[in-house]
Amino acid sequence: MPESGESTEAAEPAEPAVTGVDRMAVAFSRLLRGAGLDVPVGTVTTFAHALAAVGLERRESVYWAGRTTLIRRPEDVEAYDRTFSAFWLDRAPHRPIPPNHEEVILAVDTGEDDTGETLDEPGPHLPTITVRYSRTEVLRHKDFAAYTHDEFAEARRLMADLKLAGELRQSRRLRPVPRASGRPDLRRTVRRALRSGGEPLHRAWQAPAERPRRIVLLCDVSGSMEPYARALLRFLHAAVTARGAGRVEAYALGTRLTRITKELSWRDPDAALADAADAVEDFSGGTRLGEGLQAFNDRWGVRGMARGSIVVILSDGWDRGDPVKLGGEMARLRRVAHRVVWVNPLKAAPGYAPLARGMAAALPYVDDFVEGHSLASLEHLAAVIAGRASRGKRVSAS
Repeated sequence: MPESGESTEAAEPAEPAVTGVDRMAVAFSRLLRGAGLDVPVGTVTTFAHALAAVGLERRESVYWAGRTTLIRRPEDVEAYDRTFSAFWLDRAPHRPIPPNHEEVILAVDTGEDDTGETLDEPGPHLPTITVRYSRTEVLRHKDFAAYTHDEFAEARRLMADLKLAGELRQSRRLRPVPRASGRPDLRRTVRRALRSGGEPLHRAWQAPAERPRRIVLLCDVSGSMEPYARALLRFLHAAVTARGAGRVEAYALGTRLTRITKELSWRDPDAALADAADAVEDFSGGTRLGEGLQAFNDRWGVRGMARGSIVVILSDGWDRGDPVKLGGEMARLRRVAHRVVWVNPLKAAPGYAPLARGMAAALPYVDDFVEGHSLASLEHLAAVIAGRASRGKRVSAS
């Protein structure tokens, strides 16, 4: 408040000689409003309290007291600086005084071997934050359609580490089990009794053994799947060579059905994919999923290959054929297969809905509907096939 004897008339905005903290705050706020800034009355009161706390002697303190209380938008800082120079420094050039910050050096660790180049060591007073960057982790979540040639080569190595195994099922073979946890094994019990004079002192037990279910992979190689077919065929190759051709079967779906298990059995992935490309005559062509599934059911599936197996269809669901026929063949396949898994690379897109006729016709007969656009999604697919992951949510076609 002004002291006794002082004039009570309002000071002009351009006269910084006005005394009194409150009146100085009001005058400076009026000048800011004239420069186009929005300065509410409440912020002026806060600014006056701040000035009373820091004093008027140090212009640096006055600057930050006003900037922190009167400025609410970053775009108003430039106008505030000009007004502050005009009011407090008598229009002298003013350079904003930055607050005291602790300087930090950010060191990025890529996880790769050193190349021999050395960086300047930070001073003892500067702390260093180390952030680890993994190219492999970034590649795991990148869409196959955006891969470069070098990234495909790296993905091939990562796919070779995928372990694809079906759910376990009971076998006709029997295996020894601990005491009283199965049914009696008379043959082994008698053999043990011969060692103790015919007395069955140590009884043996047995139970059905377990073996993985057969996996059947049907990969769509039509034109709409071209951005993903190359990566998915490498996934098929890794699955066939890791488990053996007797437990994993691979087929290519286009305008016709082509069995490519034998071609993908080569350990060399480039040679295997080249042979598979030669065997598939309709690569990057049209799609007739209904006719392809009918050929599979008639020749292999219903006759035994799909019975009790896990059938995995890798397709975007775009079909030029009759959707009614596709739905009928999916129903036939579902009756004999243990589980039907549909892998759609487009499912990862935001707002995806199975509006394609083929996808809408097949979805009611699918047990698991999962993504297949990246390495991470294929790892999840392997867990779904093995029964270690929760099933994908079924998406309504409506």
